[in-house]
Amino acid sequence: MPELPEVETVRRGLAPTLVGARIVRVELRRPDLRFPFPNDFAERLRGRRILGLNRRAKYLIASLDDGTALVAHLGMSGSFRIENQGEAPGAFAFPRSKNPVHDHVVIHLDGSCVIYNDPRRFGFMTLAVEAELASHPFFAGLALSLFPTPSTPRRWRSCSRIEKPRSRRRSSIRD
Repeated sequence: MPELPEVETVRRGLAPTLVGARIVRVELRRPDLRFPFPNDFAERLRGRRILGLNRRAKYLIASLDDGTALVAHLGMSGSFRIENQGEAPGAFAFPRSKNPVHDHVVIHLDGSCVIYNDPRRFGFMTLAVEAELASHPFFAGLALSLFPTPSTPRRWRSCSRIEKPRSRRRSSIRD
């Protein structure tokens, strides 16, 4: 299963392509992953604009313009691949399975595609009301994130409660 820093890296890699993009259509190449897709999943995403991409624990959350959130979990072997028209992949791109048998979800955006590939199918995607995410079964038991995304070095410093020790305190500790 991907570790938390890996999920944050995936979020940062997807954000430049997803945020602000409009979903033209969604191809579901099977009826389920770990769980069945919600009713009318592809239809409910069609035409929506992605306003933001966040992370809560190991969940990726795409905020949509109708107040819905697309919630995705990578499971053990899931990965996203971006295919832009005529562009090379960015700095976060690493070779992964391009076997189309495991390309289970294809999100067509205006100008690019985001493909979810998962050989083991332990990942999942669902839709939820964004305003009610805190009480959603996937999130209800999670503690609040100490450092909510986006995490930047400046944000880490501003959240830190540890002050630089003053020289007098430092010398008294050493003595």
